[in-house]
Amino acid sequence: MRRLHNMPFGACMRPDGGIRFRLWAPAVRRVELWLKNGEDKEIILPMYPLADGWFQIETSPLQAAPGTLYHYRLDGGLKVPDPASRANPQDVHGPSQVVDAMAFIWQDDSWQGRPWHEAVIYELHLGTFTNEGTFRAAMQRLDYLVELGITAIELMPVADFPGTRNWGYDGALLFAPDHSYGTPDELKTLVQAAHAHGLMILLDVVYNHFGPDGNYLHAYAPQFFSERHHTPWGAAINFDGNNSRTVRDFFIHNALYWLEEYHFDGLRLDAVHAIVDDSRPDIVEELATAIQAGPGRTRQVHLVLENDANAASYLKQETSTAQWNDDIHHALHLLLTGERDGYYADYADRPTRHLARCLAEGFAFQGEPSPFRDGRPRGEPSGDLPPGAFINFIQTHDQIGNRAYGERIAMLAQQKPLQVALAVLLLAPSPPLLFMGEEFAAATPFQFFCDFQGELADAVTEGRRREFAGFRKFADPAARARIPDPNDPATFERCKLNWDCLDEPQHKAWLEFYRSLLTLRRTHVVPRLSGMDGDAEFELVGASGLVVRWRLGDGAQLTLLANLGDGPVEGVLDFISTAFHNDRTSNTPSRQLLLHCPTTLHPCRYPAGEGWGEEIQIIYLSQPDLPEILAADRMPPWCAAWLIEEAQL
Repeated sequence: MRRLHNMPFGACMRPDGGIRFRLWAPAVRRVELWLKNGEDKEIILPMYPLADGWFQIETSPLQAAPGTLYHYRLDGGLKVPDPASRANPQDVHGPSQVVDAMAFIWQDDSWQGRPWHEAVIYELHLGTFTNEGTFRAAMQRLDYLVELGITAIELMPVADFPGTRNWGYDGALLFAPDHSYGTPDELKTLVQAAHAHGLMILLDVVYNHFGPDGNYLHAYAPQFFSERHHTPWGAAINFDGNNSRTVRDFFIHNALYWLEEYHFDGLRLDAVHAIVDDSRPDIVEELATAIQAGPGRTRQVHLVLENDANAASYLKQETSTAQWNDDIHHALHLLLTGERDGYYADYADRPTRHLARCLAEGFAFQGEPSPFRDGRPRGEPSGDLPPGAFINFIQTHDQIGNRAYGERIAMLAQQKPLQVALAVLLLAPSPPLLFMGEEFAAATPFQFFCDFQGELADAVTEGRRREFAGFRKFADPAARARIPDPNDPATFERCKLNWDCLDEPQHKAWLEFYRSLLTLRRTHVVPRLSGMDGDAEFELVGASGLVVRWRLGDGAQLTLLANLGDGPVEGVLDFISTAFHNDRTSNTPSRQLLLHCPTTLHPCRYPAGEGWGEEIQIIYLSQPDLPEILAADRMPPWCAAWLIEEAQL
C-alpha cells in the first residue's frame, strides 16, 4: 500500500519521474526555482506565471529528483522555502527537499481505526517523551502505553518550527515534520507501528497563526493574512476576505495531507476560538465536512477541538468528534490545590457544582458570565450532547506548562485527594486524556521552551515573565526574574521524562494505580458506552459532595458518589442507587450489599433480590469501609464510589 495526498501547490512527483513545482505568490512579478543536487550542482529555472498569482514549472528527472533541495527566488532577490514543503532538513530558513511520498510502503492496510468511545488518550511531546526525542525512540514505548491502558496517542504539533526545541505551536512550514524529530518516513513508521499495537494516533495542528520566525508568506502572499481581524499573535489568517479561497484550501489540504498521506487517525485543532472567520460555513465547519467526506468515508477519523469559547454548536453538527474540556480541569485543580488566581477565579464560588455539571452536561459555562473575561458570557448549552463529546483531563501540556515553573499536579496536591480525583476522571463516561508521565507521577516539570535567536528570543523571555506579573507570587520583579528562560537549552533538558524513576517504589505505585483504574474502565465501563446520549443528571450533597447518574448505551445506569472536600458531608442521599437506600439498622439485602464489597479496585456484583430492583455492581470504592459509611447517609472526606445498576426489564 502506498499513500499520497495530491495538492495544487508544492513539489509533486509525476508518473514519468518529473516534478511539478507550484507556488501561489500574488505579490511578486517573477519567481525562479533554485535547485541544488549534491555539493556543487545548482540550477536556476524561471517559473511560468499562471492566472491569479500562481507560478509553476515542471522539471525533468535530470533536473530534480527525490532528495533534491530547492528554494523559490522572488523577483531575483529573496530565497524562500516552499510553504507546502514536505521536508525542510536545514530548518525553516533553509531550502526545502523533494520527497517521493509514494516510496514509503505501508503495511497497515487493514487498519480501520477505533470507535471513539474506546478512547483513552495519551498526549506527548516528541522532544521530551524520550531522551533521544525522536520518532524512532517514541516507538520503543508503544508496548508500555498499551499495557497502561492507552488506546490513542496525541502528538503535540510536529510541523517545522525554528531551531531544535519548541512546544510545536510556532510552526512555520505546516507540511514538513520537524527534522529534529526525524524524517517523514520515520514519522510514517511511528504511525504504522502505533496501528500495529492497536493504537490510534492523532496529531495536534495549528491553524490560527504561523510562528514568528521562518514564515515568509508576508513577502509574496500577504493575502494569507486579514486586514480586518487580529489575534494574540498578530494579524489573523485570512479565512473570509478577498483571496481567502486559496487560503482556506491551503489549510484544508494540510488536514487531509496528515490524514491521508500519513494515515493519522485524527487531528486536534488548536485554539479554534482564535480563528476569526465571519463566513458560513466557517473554516472549521468546512474543514470538518471535508474530512468526513474524504478519509472519514472509509475509516474511523476523529476531529478534536480546543475551544475556549465552549461553542457546543460545532459538536452538535456531528462532523467534529469532541472538545477538550478545560472547565473540568479548572474545577478539579481548584478543589485539589485551592489556587484561585487567573482563570481559576471563575470556579472559586462553587467548584463542586462546576465539576458535577461538567461530568453530567459537558461544560460548566454554558452561557453564564465569566468574571475572568470581564463578565462576558461564555459557552453554549451542552447538556444534550453525549459524554463522548468532551475530553476530560487533570493535566495537559497547557495546564502544566503555563505555570511559571511547570509543576505537575502530583507536586501540588496531596496523594489521597489526587487519587480520588483520578478515580472520578478515569471512570467517568467521557474519554480521559493523560499527559505523558502523569501516570507515574513524573517529577520532571514541563516548562515553556523554544529556540529563538536575537531580539525575538529576548522579547519572548521577557514576555513570558511579564505574563505572571498579575499573580501575587510574582508581583516582585525579582521573583519574575527567576522564572526559567524559555530559550535556555537547560529549560528544555529538564523537561525530558526520567524513565529510570520507574524503579522507585512511589512511582511504581502510581503507575499501578493508573493501570488498575484503566483496567476497570476497559472492563466495566467502555463496553456499555456505545450509543449514549446526553441523558445525565447531578445533585450536590453538602458543601463538597456530589452524585451523578448517567444512562449508559445498554440502558444500565452508572452512578458516581464522591466527596471532594476536607470535611465529611451528611444528609439524605436521595439521588443515589437503591444499593444505598436502607433503614441503617436492619440487616436488609441492600445493607449486606454495602458491607461485603471486598476491595477498592475489584468490582463486586450482586444478583437481583427483594428490595434491590435489578442487579447492582460496585466497580470502585476509594476505601474499604466506604459502603458502611455511605449506608449511614454520610460521605467521608475525599472519597468516591462507582456503581452500575442493570436496566430494568
